[in-house]
Amino acid sequence: VQLVESGGGLVQAGDSLRLSCAASGESIISYVMGWFRRAPGKEREMIATRGTYTYSADSGRFTISTDNDKNMVYLQMNNLNPEDTAVYYCAASSSGWDSAFWGQGTQVTVSS
Repeated sequence: VQLVESGGGLVQAGDSLRLSCAASGESIISYVMGWFRRAPGKEREMIATRGTYTYSADSGRFTISTDNDKNMVYLQMNNLNPEDTAVYYCAASSSGWDSAFWGQGTQVTVSS
C-alpha cells in the first residue's frame, strides 16, 4: 500500500488542523492505520491508531478517522501548541509498526 500525507503547514497556537492520508494499492481495511510524529531530536511518537480498536495519545485533542470508501485516513488536531511541531506520518500495519508501510510525512509547525 502507498500512503501520501497532506494538510500540514504553519499554524498558530490554539489553532486546529486536519491531516489527510491517501492510500492506494490496497484497501485500508486490511490494515491497522496509524498516525505518528517525529519532532527534531526526539523519538518517533505514536499519536493515534485505528483498527479493531481506536487509540489516541490525547483523546481531547487528536482524533483519527477513516473513510473506507475513499481509502483515506484523517487526523483531526485541535488546540495545537508549539510542542506539537513535528513531521507527521501516516502508517499502515499488518504485523507491527516496525514493518509497516509509511508515507513521506507532512510538516506541522505551530508558532506561539
